[in-house]
Amino acid sequence: LTRKAFENAIRTNAAIGGSTNAVVHLVAIAGRLGIPVPLDRFDELSRQTPWLVNLKPSGEFQMEELFDAGGVPAVMKELAPLLRHEAMTVTGSTVGENLERFRVARRRDVIAAREEPRSPEGGLAILRGNLCPDGAVIKHIASSPRFQKHRGQAVVFRSIDDLRARIDDPDLPVTADSILVLQNAGPVGAPGMPEVGFMPIPAKLLREGVRDMVRISDARMSGTSYGTVVLHIAPESAIGGPLALVRDGDWIDLDVEGRHLHLDVPDDELARRRDDWRPAPLTFDRGYRRLYQLHVTQAPEGCDFDFLRLPAGRQAGV
Repeated sequence: LTRKAFENAIRTNAAIGGSTNAVVHLVAIAGRLGIPVPLDRFDELSRQTPWLVNLKPSGEFQMEELFDAGGVPAVMKELAPLLRHEAMTVTGSTVGENLERFRVARRRDVIAAREEPRSPEGGLAILRGNLCPDGAVIKHIASSPRFQKHRGQAVVFRSIDDLRARIDDPDLPVTADSILVLQNAGPVGAPGMPEVGFMPIPAKLLREGVRDMVRISDARMSGTSYGTVVLHIAPESAIGGPLALVRDGDWIDLDVEGRHLHLDVPDDELARRRDDWRPAPLTFDRGYRRLYQLHVTQAPEGCDFDFLRLPAGRQAGV
């Protein structure tokens, strides 16, 4: 496993339109090896890699149809000019040697040609801004075009339990243009960063025909979910990240093309809120779960234990 191998994986995931979870997993694996893979590199490679695969939830077809069309080898065959051919693989051959054996896609409706992609950019984008100074992730190919540049007022849920208790309340002050905000759902806060970022549409809006809204959180989301969902906000709210300071009615600006997520609240008001903020007590007093909450890293570091990550440049086993 080398930096070149990780970058091949990032490009392949971008071309497939794969899960946002790949970001956390790849960063965590690289961290165990002392290989830095910053979030901005995911964004750079996604911008340079075409989206090729017509796969749900962003497209039409199921996973078995991707397999029938040639699967990941056929996707990599299309990406050949963009991949690092010298990277070694688990087959015992390099990527380049494997590519010589791979066949082109059998179905162009499932795996597009590189010259005629579904989109010139890959499926993931990394956002920055005062709401996510260490980054956030969105699978923009699974989001509604009209929400990719959006300004809305926050409807805040303080926890997963709060979300479950109030999301379908008929008196919830929410409209189709609101932005749902979930706090304390990250690695420390939940704990465990569960796949709850795909917040349900409030029942009263569902009855009006609403099928997507902007939703932001420090949680994760399944790769099979669809919608304008900003995830992995870092630092998370439970450790005092700016997400913890959002209040009902605050204006939030999302600009996917500009890679920007901004909380439109004056700095002096944010400073006042920070002075008033207090962390919640850790959920567990002892044992493995206490160890986890004390030592888990944030999403940009892979949500791994801090003591298992190698310093950058140091080789595993040395």
